[in-house]
Amino acid sequence: MIHTDISLILTLSLLIWGSPFVSKLLRIPTPPVEIILGSVVAFAGLVGHNQYFDIIAEVGFLYLMFLAGMEVDLKQITRSPKALIRRSMLFLGIMAFFSVAAGILFHLNTITIISMPLISIGILASLAKTYGKEQPWIRLAFIAGILGEIISIAILTVFDAASTTGVNMTLVTKVSYLAAFITVVYLLYKLLRLLFWWMPELKNTLMPKLDTSDQDIRLAMALFFILIAIMLYLKLELALGAFIAGVAISAFFHHEKQLEAKISSLGFGFLVPLFFIHVGASFDLKSLAEEGVITGALLITVLMILSRVLAAVVLRQISGSRDALLVAFSLSMPLTLLVAVATIGYETKLLHILSYYQLILASIFEVILSMLLIKWISGKRAAG
Repeated sequence: MIHTDISLILTLSLLIWGSPFVSKLLRIPTPPVEIILGSVVAFAGLVGHNQYFDIIAEVGFLYLMFLAGMEVDLKQITRSPKALIRRSMLFLGIMAFFSVAAGILFHLNTITIISMPLISIGILASLAKTYGKEQPWIRLAFIAGILGEIISIAILTVFDAASTTGVNMTLVTKVSYLAAFITVVYLLYKLLRLLFWWMPELKNTLMPKLDTSDQDIRLAMALFFILIAIMLYLKLELALGAFIAGVAISAFFHHEKQLEAKISSLGFGFLVPLFFIHVGASFDLKSLAEEGVITGALLITVLMILSRVLAAVVLRQISGSRDALLVAFSLSMPLTLLVAVATIGYETKLLHILSYYQLILASIFEVILSMLLIKWISGKRAAG
């Protein structure tokens, strides 16, 4: 047992350290590389089921949702032109329609159909670091992506509740809790904005400029775990609490750029890679030889990307056809939420093992294909 734990610790340490080098060598984004490497080491028997690994991987997922929440700029959304918000909502609606229609047309599993319209800005955050937050298509993608992720997490929360309780009064109670929680969060946001407007020195008290005890990190982590604890008490999706904690930090302490850097470094340097490696370790490479796994994953990938490309037609008038395409591809990588839905579906026996493997593999294909297309289109524009 001790030797197994030592092997696991050493393997994970080497993967966390070495995956960026493999990413640069293969010219593939780091998250899918970590998933692939996790599958390889699990196949080799170096990583197996371990309760501590499972727990820290769950924390890594929640931390990733926390980081995604920190990318949300509520001021940017509230100050955006109404026409832009309407176009973004129209894009999301058309995309969801095409995704669901395609899923029904190809007789896909119900959980797979639910997964296809999901939007996540986790990978978009890394695109912003690569191409710059001031790029018009990045700004547009963030607005549409933030709206889409909020809706997606709400859907994930309801789905998680329905999968564990079924469609009954318990589900209605949980949805009521969710609605009440969101309402309370909104009212608290308004109250705190007013409070900080009247007492701006309070921000400096909470996060001192001359900070020798890392008070900013302590406050962020306290908020992160408090909201997760509230979700545990209400028996709602923990990812929602983590996401809202990130949104709160972004809304009230967005000026603290050093805090954002500290939190991101801890996440992308340690916790998040462990989550992606754990996802890969749960994927059995032997399943690639099973009939329907690769073809099914490719079908899901094509349908998800195509639905977003078709919906992006409504964005052409805002920033042009090329930027609309870039937005479509940048929002075609809901890796974290896709994995979350697949995991919930599989654990609750609503998703059979073949569909689970298809979704996990599709999440990898989407990131690789979308990243390559974004790089190609951006390269053409730079050359032009």
